[in-house]
Amino acid sequence: MNKNQARVQVQKPWLAMLSMMIGAFVGMLSETSLNIALPQLMQAFQINSGTVQWLVTGYMLVIGIILPFSSLLTKWFTTRQIVITGLVSFIIGALIAALAPSFGILLLGRMIQGLGTGLVLPLMFTVAMLIFPPHKMGSAMGVCALVIMLAPAIGPTMTGIILGKLSWQWIFWLFIPFLVIALGFAITGLPNVGKITKPKIDLLSLLESIIGFACLVMGVSFASDFGWQAPLVLILLVLGIVVLIFYVYRQLHLSTPIINLRVFQKAAFTQGALCVMLDFAIILSAMYLLPQYLQRGLLLPVALTGIIMLPGGIINACVSAFAGRLFDSWGAKKPAISGFIIAIIGIVMLIFSHNDSAVGYIIMAHIILMIGCPLAMSPAQTHALNALSGPQSADGSTILNTMQQIIGAVATALATSFLSWGQHSYHGVNQAARFTNGVHFGLYFTLILAIIGLLIAVTLKPEAKSEDL
Repeated sequence: MNKNQARVQVQKPWLAMLSMMIGAFVGMLSETSLNIALPQLMQAFQINSGTVQWLVTGYMLVIGIILPFSSLLTKWFTTRQIVITGLVSFIIGALIAALAPSFGILLLGRMIQGLGTGLVLPLMFTVAMLIFPPHKMGSAMGVCALVIMLAPAIGPTMTGIILGKLSWQWIFWLFIPFLVIALGFAITGLPNVGKITKPKIDLLSLLESIIGFACLVMGVSFASDFGWQAPLVLILLVLGIVVLIFYVYRQLHLSTPIINLRVFQKAAFTQGALCVMLDFAIILSAMYLLPQYLQRGLLLPVALTGIIMLPGGIINACVSAFAGRLFDSWGAKKPAISGFIIAIIGIVMLIFSHNDSAVGYIIMAHIILMIGCPLAMSPAQTHALNALSGPQSADGSTILNTMQQIIGAVATALATSFLSWGQHSYHGVNQAARFTNGVHFGLYFTLILAIIGLLIAVTLKPEAKSEDL
């Protein structure tokens, strides 16, 4: 096959991608937009921060559990079947959440939404790798990254406006029209691009994946409520780690593993994947802390909080739009290094904020952070996936998306723990200052992630781009 041709020929590739891009956009919108509503939800259901964070971590946990199976699902079901099932699941989950009379029902709706996102999100990248030629891969992946990064751009502002005028239920009602449109495109314009081979399913691997990831995320999440030394937390963490070790061992020794972990033997993939995971953890932890800081640290109304986060969100989307193209011209190393350095500057600025900081200062710090994160994200992701070829591309996409969600859930839970530690370590009576101190502790964790990301980005080697493979 001509190396300048796509692996699967599709007449209108962007039309084929449309349903998945809308679904992935709404999935990431759901993942990020709810952060700004957490203080209101705590009041509505009379719950604490450790409990309400499950609306974030529980959602990502389900995505992280489903994602490892995405490569297997594409070999058992058609592209259309998977995407349509995912979109219908998301619509059902949004309806349950919008009508939820209690926190438990709301969490159930969120987790059903996570099922939908977990089915659609990895397919967007996998299909893009198949239907676009290598010389357009950077641009295609950049658009996919833009779809995901656009969600944090408008999510907080949209949520702030909704909560300023309407109830929190309308956050979920708003998802449904977009999902119905995506469903229409999936039914009418989405071709089947995969090959149905129906390989043998290893049930033990499925159980190890579910138990391992679930225990790990639950252990870290419960730590924010019960403390890291609580027996339940230690049991879950140890069990999760042990089961995942057995899972990795089994995947490396099966002839047809659920996920081909041997792709980590390629240094370029491993380095790019680590940068992507750390960058995603930076975004999720910062976007979890910042809206709460604006409301509970600076004591700003929720509608104004959304407006304050809008400039950074727009910058995030704009940088995402051209960051993918940078890979085609410069490779990944320079953008990744520059991105992590800029992100570090933004995080440090936020760390130096206090409970009466000027709003303009916070906006500027947020803008700088939102320049750095997408600048590193898309080139690092393309660098990782371009190191793979053939069926390995689907495995690489699955691994990247799975680990992003698991790392995102863990990072959010850890940020909650640091937030709690920082609040308890403050001895003054000013509640806003106490909460701000907690946010600083959470941002210390985010800063460590950014520094580690920078150190890994420095080790990236000049790219063997996809057309050279």
